[in-house]
Amino acid sequence: MTILSQHTETTSWIPVCAYTDLLPERGACALVGRHQIALFRTFDGELFAVGNQDPFSGVQVLSRGIVGTRAGEPSVASPMHKQVFSLVTGVCMDDPAIAVPIYPIRVIDGTVEVNAS
Repeated sequence: MTILSQHTETTSWIPVCAYTDLLPERGACALVGRHQIALFRTFDGELFAVGNQDPFSGVQVLSRGIVGTRAGEPSVASPMHKQVFSLVTGVCMDDPAIAVPIYPIRVIDGTVEVNAS
């Protein structure tokens, strides 16, 4: 089964964990190359990968944020100052001038892979 959250196909996919290791509505952090990446699995099974660094505090904590939705869009609220980021676009829903990077993510044969190149 293959699940693509961000639909960018490239060649530098890095395996990070088993799909079943990601708990629904909980974040996890993976070091992929030199990038700390926050991984999220929604209740419906969709996967998202965003940069783990909160741009407002500079701390690597987004994987510990509160997962939910805002205006029907999957999102995560930073545990530091509670700004909410779209898991789809990375844009801060409280200040659209700020964003976190998003990364392509997929599942191949039960293994979650991320492309951080």
